[in-house]
Amino acid sequence: MTGEFSETWLGLREPADAAARADDLVALVPGPVRTIRDLGCGTGSLGRWLAPQLSGPQHWVMADRDPVLLEYAAANMPFEGVTVETALGDVTELTAADLENTDLVTCSALLDLLTEDEITNLAAVCAASATPALFTLSVAGTVTLEPADPADADVEAAFNAHQRRTVGGRRLLGPDAPAAAVAAFEKAGATVVTRPSPWRLGEELPELTAEWLRGWVGAAAEQGPDLGLDRYLQGRLDQLPKVTVGHVDLLAIFG
Repeated sequence: MTGEFSETWLGLREPADAAARADDLVALVPGPVRTIRDLGCGTGSLGRWLAPQLSGPQHWVMADRDPVLLEYAAANMPFEGVTVETALGDVTELTAADLENTDLVTCSALLDLLTEDEITNLAAVCAASATPALFTLSVAGTVTLEPADPADADVEAAFNAHQRRTVGGRRLLGPDAPAAAVAAFEKAGATVVTRPSPWRLGEELPELTAEWLRGWVGAAAEQGPDLGLDRYLQGRLDQLPKVTVGHVDLLAIFG
């Protein structure tokens, strides 16, 4: 998506993310939770959603490969009893040693950007350290727009194919990520619970809805340039539809 990792885009999506995440999974996280490592933390929006739901003092390790986003995340966790440190690096480099004394590992909107091998390795690292994992907002590949348009299905299919593209020799999982993560964590010995966590977009969130439409259709057009989607996109932007974007939240617990 356009601006997928920019502060502007992440700021636009934060309210929709918070509304979509499955709160009931938090109650299933084994406690006490004192140290949390947030993978691919971006601006820290997951921390701002989760920290108030956890009792007692907390120490957050914000991990990301973008130093600018890390600086923002560390400066914007305004909760009493919460301390923050940053870790510059890629999620694919995570080791069991990194999770030593960690009570929970989290991420948001990240698994679909990984490969099957990378998710398998992530599950193995969590298993080796027996660290519970709460992974939210993985793309599920389903989009519903109201009112419907005959071209919706073609756009969805092209977008999903784009999400599964090969980049630098890495074949991204895209909407296959939730099922791959469940399989990998169960094989690693975890008990896995999933919940749907759909985005609800529309005229109530006009900026986010318009930006999401541009990114969704833009990726589809890149995948299928012969689809001719300029008129479709303009029509959707002229009259914003109600949109449901499918995501999946996952909690994996060891022991």
